[in-house]
Amino acid sequence: MATPHRYELGLRWTGNRGVGTRTFRAFTRDHDVTAAGVPTLLGSADPAFRGDPSRWNPEQLLVASLAQCHLLTYLWLAVQERVVVLAYEDTPTGTMLAEPGGSGRFAEVTLHPAVTIADGADVERAEALHGRVGDYCFIARSVNFPVHHDPTTLVTPR
Repeated sequence: MATPHRYELGLRWTGNRGVGTRTFRAFTRDHDVTAAGVPTLLGSADPAFRGDPSRWNPEQLLVASLAQCHLLTYLWLAVQERVVVLAYEDTPTGTMLAEPGGSGRFAEVTLHPAVTIADGADVERAEALHGRVGDYCFIARSVNFPVHHDPTTLVTPR
C-alpha cells in the first residue's frame, strides 16, 4: 500500500498595483511561495508573459524539480549499486510550447548531469543508473512529457 506524504505551501499574489486586474497591464505577476521552515520563494511569470525576470517562474521551477528529483534518486541508486559519487552538477533544459489562444504545455525536459565518480567505480554502471531513475523519481513519474538524460561521467584519477 502506498504511503501518503502531504506538502503544504502558501501562495500570495503581491502584484496588485492598487487597481487589481482592471486591465491586463495594470498588475504584476509577482507572488510569494511560502512553506514552514524555508525561505520565501519569490515568483512571477516568465518574462515572455509579462513576468519579472529577477524572480523564479513556474516553468523554471518545474525543470528544477525534475533535476532535483533526478539527483536525489540517482544518489540513492548509486549507494545501492556501490557507485561512489564524488560530485554531481546539472544544467537542465526544458521546452515549452505556447499554443495559439494562450494555452501551452511542456514538450520535453533534458537533464545534462555531469557526475564524478571515484576511481575504480564502474562507469557503465554509473551511466546506466540514469535510465533507472525514472522508475523511482516521484516528479518524473508524475509528468506527461518525456524526460531525457544526456549524462557525462568523469572518474577521479588516483
